[in-house]
Amino acid sequence: MISKFIDEARFEETGFSYTMSLISGKYKMVILYCLMEFEPVRFNQLQRYLRKVSDKTLSQNLKELEQNKLIHRKVYAEIPPKVEYSLTERGTSLMKVLDQLCDWGNENRL
Repeated sequence: MISKFIDEARFEETGFSYTMSLISGKYKMVILYCLMEFEPVRFNQLQRYLRKVSDKTLSQNLKELEQNKLIHRKVYAEIPPKVEYSLTERGTSLMKVLDQLCDWGNENRL
């Protein structure tokens, strides 16, 4: 009986799958956490926070988070260029989940 449900189930159509598609990867949740704690944050500040991340990798992760409307990129018209990142309303709503992950980690740390 249960195998029928499993055979017909489509993991990719679940809310969990959708959420993971937005935040999966090595740096996305860390970027979101950093913005939650310190926003607004500039590119170099994020790079220092993440330590061993390349410019290309950080840039790609930021673009994906922006495309998914989780973060906002604000460009200031000045020389040298100044860019700041902050959470969108949608990104802020995801922080409840990150807070729960932090709580769980603090309670279960070995």
